[in-house]
Amino acid sequence: MYIEMVILGVIIFALFCYGGRINPNKFIQDNQVYFRKLKESDYDFLVKMRYGEGADPDALFNKRMRNGIFAMVAVLIFFVSEISYVYILVAIFVGFFVFKLDYFSLQSYYKKHLHEIDILLPYYLKGLEILIQHYTVPVALAKSAQDAPEVFRDGLKQLVSQINAGDSTINPYMEFARNYPVRDSMRMMRLLYRLSLGRQERKQEQLVMFSRSISSLQQKARDTKYKERLEKMESKTMMMLVATGVGVMLLIVVAVMMMINI
Repeated sequence: MYIEMVILGVIIFALFCYGGRINPNKFIQDNQVYFRKLKESDYDFLVKMRYGEGADPDALFNKRMRNGIFAMVAVLIFFVSEISYVYILVAIFVGFFVFKLDYFSLQSYYKKHLHEIDILLPYYLKGLEILIQHYTVPVALAKSAQDAPEVFRDGLKQLVSQINAGDSTINPYMEFARNYPVRDSMRMMRLLYRLSLGRQERKQEQLVMFSRSISSLQQKARDTKYKERLEKMESKTMMMLVATGVGVMLLIVVAVMMMINI
C-alpha cells in the first residue's frame, strides 16, 4: 500500500508540473542568483566544446537544476511517511548527485578527447610550421584551423579573433594552452608567441627551434601509440591465457568427475 501511495504522489507531482500548477523552470529563474553559485567555472567552455558554439550553457544548466530538484522531490516523496533530517540530507545528496551527472559526463568527454589531441597535436603543428614559413602566425593559425583536430577548432578561432582584435600580449596564447592542457601545450604556445613577435632576420632561427620541439612531440606521440598498442596486445594475451587456463581446469574437473562416477 505504501509503494502505491508513493507512486501516486509522484504521478500527482508530475501532473501538477505538466499542468503548470507547479513550475520548476519559473522557480529556477526566480532564484538564479543563488543557483548560479553552483555553476562550475569551466561549465560554459565544456558545453561549447562538446556541443559547439550554438549550444546554450544557461539552458542546459537550468535543465540540470530541474533534474536535480525532481530527483530530490522524488526521494522526499518516497520517505514521506518517515521523514527526518537524515532522509532530507539523503534527498539533498541524491539531488546534488543527479545535478552533477551531466558535468561529470562533460569532463569525461573532455579528458577522452584531450588524449586524442595529445596524439594528433604534433602532426597538426607540423602543418602549422610549414604555413608559418610563408605567413604571419595569426594568418597561419587561421588557415590551419580547419585542418586541426575538431575538438579545439573553436579554441583556435577564438585565439585568432583575440589577436585580430588587437591583443598583442601572450594572454590569448596562454588562455588557449590552459583550455587545452595537453602535452607541452604551454611551451608550444610560448614559442608561437615569440614567433609572432620575432624580427624577420630571427624568424628562421626561431622556426628551427619550433621544428625541433615538434619533432620531439612527434617522437613522444609515436612512443605513446606504441605503448598503448603493446598494452592492448598484453591485455588480449592475458585474457586468452586466463580463458585457456579456465577451460583446461574445467576439462580436468569434468574428467575427474567422470572417472569417479565410473
